[in-house]
Amino acid sequence: MPYLSRIYLNPLRTGAQNLLRNPQRMHAAVLGGLSRQPVTERVLWRLETSAHRASLLVLTQSTPSWEHLIEQAGWAAADEPQALVRSYQPLLDRAERGREYRFRLRANPVSATRTPQKPSEAQRHRLEAAERPRGVRVAHRTAAHQLQWLTDRVGKWGFSIPPTTDGPPDVRLGERGRMVFTKSGATSGRRVVIQTATFDGRLRIEDPELAQASLLGGVGAARAYGCGLITLAPIAT
Repeated sequence: MPYLSRIYLNPLRTGAQNLLRNPQRMHAAVLGGLSRQPVTERVLWRLETSAHRASLLVLTQSTPSWEHLIEQAGWAAADEPQALVRSYQPLLDRAERGREYRFRLRANPVSATRTPQKPSEAQRHRLEAAERPRGVRVAHRTAAHQLQWLTDRVGKWGFSIPPTTDGPPDVRLGERGRMVFTKSGATSGRRVVIQTATFDGRLRIEDPELAQASLLGGVGAARAYGCGLITLAPIAT
């Protein structure tokens, strides 16, 4: 059974700052909340920050435990609960054709191309070595291209974006960012740059089975680094 969690982080703590600055460390901390190691299930997460605290949303396929995150980066002795865990199944059960929701998605809008305008050294090597038949991933950096990326793909995810009363799709492009960090491990020292865009608006379910798969599996690239999680909320009347 899938679960959606919200964990509150204290941005004044050194442990939280280390996680907030590096998506790879955050991903490792998120995986540490699952007892079945090594983790083989799909795990999605997203950061939502404010002036006083950060919220970490995590979607898991099994029951998580977040004590290590609270002790490392939260308010361990606070009176209020610092981690909220809810079953995600009721939302999936309500995913019927024609039902509409408010949504939020933080994504990494990219497209594959074999003819990038300004390829990096790594991209040139991959293209010359034919390692990627579809080409290399190139980020969309302008607001117009990022919105176009979303509207071109939302149908493949089982949704549509209803129009506003004025005619255009009911979606807004909010925070746009750039994550830069050094990836450790087998490719130690490799610099990673990820362009992000946060979309808010309205979604209508067109294909319930496909929509459920998109909700559980995420969409787009950089899912290990806080992108791809679609969250839904009822539309206020």
